[in-house]
Amino acid sequence: MMVVVFLAVLFSLMLIGMPIAFAMLSSAVVMMWTQDMFNVTTLAEHFITGANSFALMAIPFFILTGEIMNAGGVSKRIVDFASSLVGHVKGGLGYVAIVAGVIFAGLSGSAVADTAALGSILIPMMVAQGYEKKRSTALVASVGIVGTVIPPSIPLILYGVVGGVSITGLFMGGIVPGILMAIGMTFTWWLVARKADTKRLERASWQARLHSFKRAFWALLLPLIIIVGLRGGVFTPTEAGVVAAVYAFLISLCYREIRLTQLFDVLTNTAKTTAIVMLIASAAIVTAYAITVAQVPAQIAAGLTSITDSPTLMLLIIMVILLLFGCVMDMTPAVLIFAPVLIPVIEQLGIDPIYFGVVMIINLSIGLITPPVGTVLYVGCSISRISIIDISRGIWPMLLMYVAILFALILFPEIVTYPLSILHNG
Repeated sequence: MMVVVFLAVLFSLMLIGMPIAFAMLSSAVVMMWTQDMFNVTTLAEHFITGANSFALMAIPFFILTGEIMNAGGVSKRIVDFASSLVGHVKGGLGYVAIVAGVIFAGLSGSAVADTAALGSILIPMMVAQGYEKKRSTALVASVGIVGTVIPPSIPLILYGVVGGVSITGLFMGGIVPGILMAIGMTFTWWLVARKADTKRLERASWQARLHSFKRAFWALLLPLIIIVGLRGGVFTPTEAGVVAAVYAFLISLCYREIRLTQLFDVLTNTAKTTAIVMLIASAAIVTAYAITVAQVPAQIAAGLTSITDSPTLMLLIIMVILLLFGCVMDMTPAVLIFAPVLIPVIEQLGIDPIYFGVVMIINLSIGLITPPVGTVLYVGCSISRISIIDISRGIWPMLLMYVAILFALILFPEIVTYPLSILHNG
């Protein structure tokens, strides 16, 4: 019964246009009221607790890192380096987008930020070289969501905080699936671009490649610093965010491509984005408390286990449900709403919550490039000045590829769990 109340109130309020944070708070209030346990003090305590998390402090620092990178000209250096490597092959600028996108993924942890940075540089270049605009925009948007899987990933941080799961473990678990997504995107682009009549960039000499590598070297070093530091226990994910932000600022100053007058805009944009995330996170903690006390996870577990007791089949059912919700709900609220509901369910089935977190984030990432609410799609549309219908026509091969990878990870969980076991035992 409480499952129906929770979902009915939440989605009814979202449909009439209420901001997601207030819709989540309202659904929590209704659940507490119907259980005769509503208390303003308890509500306020859990709301404050939601933002009072050391792990959540990583988010503003990684957002700040991405803002500094974009303002400091680092994005252009990364694109130039990728162009020197693969820009000369057929469909080369598409491969440039993929290579640069993987590098960007290790810097900001945000699909929207990566898509905006890549798209503003590469989409005009691709169109000028004869690439179809809708395909080019679809590619850049699809590559952007790799940033939600490869560490540092803001959605993985949110999942870890809400679910009480190791964020370092989640970061390590996202590396191999993120690389698989990039490989799948490369193969998909090869199928799409092999017959296209596009111009090629001139093949860069080894001297030019070395020069572009030197120009981008310090930026390329940042993902390695984060991963090695986390794996070696040198710093926590939050401390990694601080290291990344300071490092990004220092190398931007060294490149002399950021002015101190730009810092106000950088900090303002960071503060705005952080405020949105923190408000939703606080509301999610209140909602998580309400659904736990109302025994919503137990009700869902009972309903699902009545269908099957197979962990694999159960996981497939959950993933299909999340794919559908991802089409109509943005990623951040989806993570914060469903993680506390589903983690107790999958733990009853003996499924590793780190593994589940990785596949859940991949699943909800697909929703970012799925109409009608795909946030990343709208970022691409605003850059290219094309309609959502046009970009949707160009993105379906990438969507199919990502869905195939998602279900491969479900059928063969060792792709995620085996590397994790090596890291834990190493």
